[in-house]
Amino acid sequence: MNTASQHDPRARPARLTVGVVGAGRVGPTLAAALGLAGHRPVAVSGVSDASRERAAALLPGVPLVEPAEVLRRAELVLLTVPDDALPGLVRGLAETGAVRPGQLLAHTSGRFGARVLAPAQREGALPLALHPAMTFTGTPVDVRRLAGCSFGVTAPDGLRLAAEALVIEMGGEPEWIAEERRPLYHAALALGANHLVTLVAQAMEVLRAAGVEAPDRMLGPLLGAALDNTLRSGDAALTGPVARGDAGTVAAHIEELRAYAPQVAAGYVAMARATADRALAGGRLRPEHAEALLGVLADGTARTEGDAR
Repeated sequence: MNTASQHDPRARPARLTVGVVGAGRVGPTLAAALGLAGHRPVAVSGVSDASRERAAALLPGVPLVEPAEVLRRAELVLLTVPDDALPGLVRGLAETGAVRPGQLLAHTSGRFGARVLAPAQREGALPLALHPAMTFTGTPVDVRRLAGCSFGVTAPDGLRLAAEALVIEMGGEPEWIAEERRPLYHAALALGANHLVTLVAQAMEVLRAAGVEAPDRMLGPLLGAALDNTLRSGDAALTGPVARGDAGTVAAHIEELRAYAPQVAAGYVAMARATADRALAGGRLRPEHAEALLGVLADGTARTEGDAR
């Protein structure tokens, strides 16, 4: 038998045995999606009670074993551990002989490309970086959310088709990301998704302070429209006092936030300054209005920093 063909993913059987190292919110979800596509989850590792519960809910009947045993049983292994833990995990698996030649090894880190898997690749593993651009709850609803979800894909050229095929089988849309652009790609997602959570949570907090009983109901239609308009039109979707150059309104906002929600004031000023810069550069904020507005924001920055001290 031709050994090289055994190691070529294109020569493998259509269905793969799948293992998960790290039963956080992502790994069991992806394994469950692969199971729906006809692959066979066979092993999962998890340490905490929460991870074991997630594995039981999403991968019922799949045994919980040690990471090395996951690699022994599976042809495709998903490494779904936190970013900072990934390099050490890969080195450890490679050094202990857990990696098998021809084994597909896929991590889900947004920060890293395929290069982080180099220690395993030297042992014959086939490295893939498959990062779903999605937030996860760790419940079965996540499997449905993968439909149409973009995945940041990075792999050696010879494995690109295999990587993209796996994403498509999970219901996702592969988006090729060059190795050297992975940190920038991940920063963009964190800027949008993670900071959005903070902004929305802060907005709800301030609305409660203003006496609104159901801030989620009030914000839902507004934020949904703002997000839709921005995705369609970019900066042209911008409205509000900063875009209009209403310096007095912005000054009043800052004063109220300093009085009733001081923990939010610095973020408001920073985002208003970033918004003003973009509105000015795009011609939406008139220069004659910008001077007063930027003065208010500079004063707000100084006073907020003074409060922090």
